[in-house]
Amino acid sequence: MSEPTITATTLRTALTLLAFTVIFTGVMAWTFSSTKPAIDAAAQGEKMNLVNAVLPLTAYDNALLDDFVEIGPTPQLGVDDAGRIYRARKGGAPAGLVLEAVAHDGYSGDIALLVAVRADGAVSGVRVTRHRETPGLGDYIDIRKDKHKDAPWITQFNALGLQQVTEAKWRLRKDGGRFDFMTGATISARAVTNAVARALAFADANRERLYTAASGSKL
Repeated sequence: MSEPTITATTLRTALTLLAFTVIFTGVMAWTFSSTKPAIDAAAQGEKMNLVNAVLPLTAYDNALLDDFVEIGPTPQLGVDDAGRIYRARKGGAPAGLVLEAVAHDGYSGDIALLVAVRADGAVSGVRVTRHRETPGLGDYIDIRKDKHKDAPWITQFNALGLQQVTEAKWRLRKDGGRFDFMTGATISARAVTNAVARALAFADANRERLYTAASGSKL
């Protein structure tokens, strides 16, 4: 039985498809390489906006996003895989830590947080960065959606640490603690409050290691 032959038409079709594939791949590679710097810059800018919301620019003078430690799964922060903790310094001295944390016990799932802890152990600021809490009820934990613009709920943690409020009191008033909540939306507030308390405790227990570890190293 003779071997099947490749016709000129089939060969031309195959070569045409190959040419299109090569050209398309080249265009995609060029597009990615040319737009990646802009995408990276936008991502860095967004991250800095979040950091500046919890830690004033005047509080530090280092390149904060370049000064960090990597962490693996860290139950105390609610981090299941990996994350980063950024170090703020002023004149070379510790000025603050910016921690990524997650509360897994929100009413509608995970609540992602950014918690800044000053060098003296007190909270500089807290922001919810991602959540799925009930619109109009539990979403007051998000400063962008809180109707009380003069005194957003999440700002009540500011300037407080474990020295000012004992860990046992770092709870909602309903649970015998210090912090307020909105009636009918206790679960959301409780999840955030407890997560901030855990982040404070983690920062306090690991303060020396967090500030002295080499930048980019894993804790």
